[in-house]
Amino acid sequence: MTPRAVTGVGVVSALGVGREAFFAALRAGTRASQNAHVESFDASKYESPRVAEVRDFDAAQYLGVRGMRTLDRLSKLLVVAARQCLHDTGLKQAGEWAAPAEGDTPWGARVGLVVSNAYGSLEAITELDRVALLEDRRYINPSRFPLTVSNTAAGYASIWEDLRALNVSVSDGNCGALDAVACADMLLGGGRADVLLVGGAEAMSEPLFVAFRRFGADFGPFEADGTSASGCLGEGAALVALETPEVARARAAPVLAEIIGYGTSFAPPSHPGSLLCAAPEALTQAIHDALLDADLPKGAVDVVVSGVSGMRAFDRAELAAIEAALGDAPFVVAPKLALGETLGAGGAMGIVSALAYLRHGASDYRVRGEPRGPLRTALVTSMGYYGNASALVIRCASG
Repeated sequence: MTPRAVTGVGVVSALGVGREAFFAALRAGTRASQNAHVESFDASKYESPRVAEVRDFDAAQYLGVRGMRTLDRLSKLLVVAARQCLHDTGLKQAGEWAAPAEGDTPWGARVGLVVSNAYGSLEAITELDRVALLEDRRYINPSRFPLTVSNTAAGYASIWEDLRALNVSVSDGNCGALDAVACADMLLGGGRADVLLVGGAEAMSEPLFVAFRRFGADFGPFEADGTSASGCLGEGAALVALETPEVARARAAPVLAEIIGYGTSFAPPSHPGSLLCAAPEALTQAIHDALLDADLPKGAVDVVVSGVSGMRAFDRAELAAIEAALGDAPFVVAPKLALGETLGAGGAMGIVSALAYLRHGASDYRVRGEPRGPLRTALVTSMGYYGNASALVIRCASG
């Protein structure tokens, strides 16, 4: 891929809202609350429910009170992240677009969105099905129907923030946000936009919580190299502003880092009927391809921001794949042990976490190895539940 400049961050997470709050929480080694008090749904009928939510989240605090009624939780998380990202990158100030250079097209027409979610429409689909089956379809709330479409949250983000370039939704499970970066790279290369907000979002809901329990995909304790944590489902939204270095220089935008390599792969399950499949060989290949794309040797990776989340079978497979690709004792961290498994947003949370590591050094989310010097190059990995895997290479900005 062509090197892409990262010039802004918008993040709404269980560790905090906004880039500075998120980075500070990672530096401090904060872990999201996972107690039995669940805010996003009534969890009183479940034994010991643990989720990492965005606690006390009030979108009106960031967006104002008008128009909130039509937005579900996923849309609110994503719209807030988009607004933060636009302001962080300097494209907006006090809610207004920055003035373009003389003769240039207004920024609203030059900025687009590429975003991932894995199960974003599940809550609305379940709600409408429940009304239709248990009551009568005549009682379905028509204002809720658009939320059953998986790209509705992305559409609302573009509407709220006046993004008039392309709007793309990617659905590839845990790998979706990393794959969204590859999609954005092609779209920037084709001149479809000058700046793209890229990342992912996922919202906590009762159907999502129940689905993981019924799959037997409960998250257990994880212990390695002094780290002890219990994984759980999480939620949040994270976006980064991507643009070519030329566009960033032209508007004098500070560059936080550069994304320079991407790889993805797939290995089919051994049994066609498998609902969950960990494929370490797919991740090993994705890492090889990402390093080849970045023109880097494996020894150049200073930190691996992994997708380790407390799902033991997948954690073992991911760590084995990382060691197979990079050799013994790479420095591996797992921010999901603090954030929760955010699914379609997981790769985006990994990218933002990688920025924090490259800018501020290590914290205590270590699961393997030790840092061998300054952290200048990060590898973000993501392993899907269906045999897919993706990897991304990020380096400190030149200069």
